[in-house]
Amino acid sequence: MTTREALERLVKDCERTLEYARAQFIEGSRLVNVEQVDGYTEAQQMLEDRYNELMAMYRSANAQQREQLDRMRLAIQSLQNEMILKGQQMR
Repeated sequence: MTTREALERLVKDCERTLEYARAQFIEGSRLVNVEQVDGYTEAQQMLEDRYNELMAMYRSANAQQREQLDRMRLAIQSLQNEMILKGQQMR
């Protein structure tokens, strides 16, 4: 079973990563080429790392914790998809 502290720490890390990635996405949206944004690729990698950490924790979480992790997973995947599509449009 996942501890409450570990879950809270992961959720906070995910929220910080989402904030950073959203800022990079917004910056990338203003430019002609997302590759001009220094942190765009880094933000995508950070989202993937948080997703992998989240899924590892999901396996040992109880039903209530899984619900919270599912909401975070959806937020991460949604932003990942937007960033990928934006990157493809800019090429």
